[in-house]
Amino acid sequence: MRIEDVLAAIATGLWRWDNASGIVTLDAEAARLLGLPAEPAQLTEAAVRSRFHPVDWNEIDGVVNLAVAEGTLAEARLRIMDGHGRVIRTVRSRSKPLIEGNDYQLVGTLQEVAEPQPGTAARTPVTGDWRRSREAFLLDAGRALAEARSTAEVLRVAASLSMPGFSPDGLAVFGVAGERLTIIGHHGHSAGDEGPFTSMSVDTDYPAAEVVRTGRAIYLPTPEEYLRRFPVTWPLAQRFGRQSWAYLPLIVAGRTMGAWMAAFKHPVAFTPDERSVLTTVARMLAQALARAGVAESERELSIGLQRTMMPVLGPGIPGLHVAARYVPTGGGLQVGGDWYDMIQLPGGRIALVIGDVQGHDVRAAGLMGQLRIALRAYASEGHRPDAVLSRASRFLYGITDGDGDVGAGGSGGAGAGAGTENGDEEGVNRGGGDVVGSGPRFATCLYLEIDPVTGVVDIARAGHPDPAVRMTDGTVLLRPTAGGLPLGIVPDTDYPTTRFTLEPGETLMMCTDGLLETGGHDLDTGWDRIRALLEGHEGDSLEELADSLVEAVHGPGSHHTTGPLADRREDDIAVLLLSRQGPAVREAPRRTMMTVAQAEPERVAAARQHLRQLLHDWTDEDQVDSAVLMVSEMLTNVLIHTDGDALLVASVTCDDDARRLRVEVSDGSDELPHKRHPGEMASSGRGLVLMEMLAHAWGVDPRGEGKSIWFELNEPASGKGCCT
Repeated sequence: MRIEDVLAAIATGLWRWDNASGIVTLDAEAARLLGLPAEPAQLTEAAVRSRFHPVDWNEIDGVVNLAVAEGTLAEARLRIMDGHGRVIRTVRSRSKPLIEGNDYQLVGTLQEVAEPQPGTAARTPVTGDWRRSREAFLLDAGRALAEARSTAEVLRVAASLSMPGFSPDGLAVFGVAGERLTIIGHHGHSAGDEGPFTSMSVDTDYPAAEVVRTGRAIYLPTPEEYLRRFPVTWPLAQRFGRQSWAYLPLIVAGRTMGAWMAAFKHPVAFTPDERSVLTTVARMLAQALARAGVAESERELSIGLQRTMMPVLGPGIPGLHVAARYVPTGGGLQVGGDWYDMIQLPGGRIALVIGDVQGHDVRAAGLMGQLRIALRAYASEGHRPDAVLSRASRFLYGITDGDGDVGAGGSGGAGAGAGTENGDEEGVNRGGGDVVGSGPRFATCLYLEIDPVTGVVDIARAGHPDPAVRMTDGTVLLRPTAGGLPLGIVPDTDYPTTRFTLEPGETLMMCTDGLLETGGHDLDTGWDRIRALLEGHEGDSLEELADSLVEAVHGPGSHHTTGPLADRREDDIAVLLLSRQGPAVREAPRRTMMTVAQAEPERVAAARQHLRQLLHDWTDEDQVDSAVLMVSEMLTNVLIHTDGDALLVASVTCDDDARRLRVEVSDGSDELPHKRHPGEMASSGRGLVLMEMLAHAWGVDPRGEGKSIWFELNEPASGKGCCT
């Protein structure tokens, strides 16, 4: 009796599918099961496909591809449709791929199976609830693996995967290093269990090694099958008490980078659907491990580069205490253009510099390194702060001049700054710190020199945020300093120098705009946040203060102090703290000074704000408003009626257990002001009248060159009473 007759007697048909020609050959029984006349036939793939339910055809296509890839049987249940789209029966297909080069033929059987009764738990592996559970699992697994940022996170996600109906209880990920097999990570085993597998030759008779050699999965449904195929290494697996194993290749871009083992304490048959799930997870796991490996290499490279470029502050300086922090927060490569430096100068003086090169990429870091070396060289030659920045600007312009037009790198800091009249343009300060591109780059910078003995500080500023000073009584003021354009915009730029004295016990803070703007803040709201932290800090440790500043901006608590901007802007953070040691005089007067130049009338508004900060704890708000009004009148009078600049000096002193504010505005003109009686419509002439009405005392003092106009206000008796 022929085999075909025997199969027909048990309602089983034979079929052959030639992938190259697209022809499907059916015997009489197979044709009958497909709803065709019961006679042998050769049909096109499209004709056969029309007999299957569309959903089932899509499933069988994936099962066949998996069987071809693994060289295993393809098995599935399929619903047969008649010409009117009605389901007439369900058949089970089992086939074996015969691979010939890039083509293959499927040879298999078709057999009718009974439909499950309604309400029972039975479901077909193709169209039942198991398939829907599998799809949901794969979606969740793919999302979780895609979000993993490191190899450790990928392994944790893999260990937590709960596969539908057949979750493994033991996992291991093998990597390849040369000709050796290594363990990248494992789960469900005790510490030390990985010992025999940590350095195994890929020629070893072990399932993971064979998977790496061949790139094909291995399924071992029973211990007997494991022993039969891998008798040499069976003792290594026997002690774990598992019943089934699946070893799958981890393939990325056609290269096998390792193997993944899933071990089960319960028997698993590894049906086509189960193999499909395992294969899909292995592909996602391989891609996640590859991404994590690249990200970790980039992080290690960028962090190493940044550490190499960042200086060590060195030994302590007599009379001074310095602390610094750098935190890359901009995302992507952990490398950028922020930097700080400390330079020993001849004569015992110390130079401190902080800056920010435009952009957050490797090029910005490279330019930062070059600029830092140039600044150090110019400072070591003995140049003053203004000359150091002028030379640095010419240097940066020279090494980026051939890269394109200004502004080609993107948004605007450079383009905005180049068109301003005064060099200290706020728009430049607020320009894009994360702009990248091939065009020229600029850099903001703050450079100061300090004499540790006298505390005299000379500062030159290139488009950088002003420094801040925390006085001995906790009052924090921005220290207004004259400035110029950011470095590198034009080759020849002047940078005026500002001089003041840092008293014993006072702390100077310099920072990049990342400390102010990170967390959705602009420069104003960011400064308010930092000032509150500086004023509330207790103790004398600069290291603790530096940590507190970074934590408030970048730590978990920063999410409770977000700014008004819609998104949380992230940027690198660099902060440098300088404190002058020595006995702090708690009752020392608060004193501040600033210059308002003829070309900078907008600094009158800054002077008003500066005076309010000095009087932040003054009890009489009306007196504060009066002081601000008089200062505005005095400064405006100098700018309108003289050809020179105005120097503002304000101090708060203790006198007979009360506080007194004294404000002086000096200029170089010998012409003394005189009291006038302005008419109702007059636009000027009220300055001295206001001072006579609002000040407790005022006067005009001639000097050798120019004059000084001053006024005093006494705080009411309910005030602080002393300068503490």
